[in-house]
Amino acid sequence: MDGRRRNPYELTEETPVYVISVAAQLSGLHPQTLRQYDRLGLVSPDRTAGRGRRYSARDIELLRQVQALSQDEGINLAGIKRIIELENQVAALQSRVGELQSALEGAAAAMQQREAAVHASYRRDLVPYQEVQQTSALVVWRPKKPKD
Repeated sequence: MDGRRRNPYELTEETPVYVISVAAQLSGLHPQTLRQYDRLGLVSPDRTAGRGRRYSARDIELLRQVQALSQDEGINLAGIKRIIELENQVAALQSRVGELQSALEGAAAAMQQREAAVHASYRRDLVPYQEVQQTSALVVWRPKKPKD
C-alpha cells in the first residue's frame, strides 16, 4: 500500500469476489479442476467464514496460466507449481531490490547533505595551502654588514 486510505468497497484484482462456479466459467475449467488445483496448492483462493472459496481476478488469470502451461506446453502440475513458486520468488526479489535501491538513494542523499554541511563549516580565515614548485635555481643569502 502507498499510505493513502483506500475505499473499503473498491475492487482490485486481488479482491476475492467470484464463487467457484463463476471462476470456473471465467477460466474455462471445471469446478472440480479448481478444487484439485486448490488441494495441490496451485491456485489457493480466499475463504469465506463458511469456508466457501472466493476467487479474485488475479486467481482467474492464474487459473488460465495453469491451463495454458498444462495444455499448450505439456507441463505437468508439479512443474507448473514450481514455475509459479519461482515466479512469485522472482517478484518478491524484484520488490526487495526496489526497496534496497530506494534505501540506497536515501542514504546517498543524506551523505551528500552531511558532506555539504561539513564543507559549509570550514573556517574561511585560513589560507589554503598551495604547493610550491621547486626549481634548481640557487639563491645565495648574504647578511648585510653592520654599520660601524
